Amino acid sequence: MDILLLAEVVVTMAVIMDPVGNVPIFLAVTRRFDARTRHRAAVTAVVAATGVIVGFAVAGQWVLDRLGVSVPALQGAGGLLLLLVALELLTDDAEPEAVEPEPGDHVAVAMVPLATPLLAGPGAIVATIVFVSRADGAADLGAIALGIAVVLVVVLVALRYADLLIRALGRSAILLLSRVAGLLLAAIAVQMLADAVVAFARTV
Repeated sequence: MDILLLAEVVVTMAVIMDPVGNVPIFLAVTRRFDARTRHRAAVTAVVAATGVIVGFAVAGQWVLDRLGVSVPALQGAGGLLLLLVALELLTDDAEPEAVEPEPGDHVAVAMVPLATPLLAGPGAIVATIVFVSRADGAADLGAIALGIAVVLVVVLVALRYADLLIRALGRSAILLLSRVAGLLLAAIAVQMLADAVVAFARTV
């Protein structure tokens, strides 16, 4: 196994998925859930992100080519999704009390925006496609798979123990944190849209 490739995959995917940086956003979008439902949302998000990444690793470039979708278009769509979530976080005045969620609520939140586009977003998808295209044999593919798995486990641990932040700060502070997370998420979304526009302009 190529240790250098493994290290490159781990570092690259960790920077893109940003396990620690996504904790405030995770707490913000799940602030209405109780602890048990929040844990289920974390697991669901990581499993869904794994499925998206594996799918694009196997047939990502083929799917994009068949649909006639470019990477900048994918990036722009991800930016729009994040912007909608950010606006909701910034304008929702409800107190973040733990409530009994409707069945399937945690699945919807886990899929969008957690699994995609936050975890398995355009950056992670493109990086995965590039790594797989560079792979030379089963050993390299194994290193890529292991590297991605390591990062996803770190993400799961970070989200699973995000409740420690709630206990440390209190629920009122989480409401403030949700506003900050919304602002950061809006900035990420605008940056994704700007990058998509620049990439489109370069292809003209």
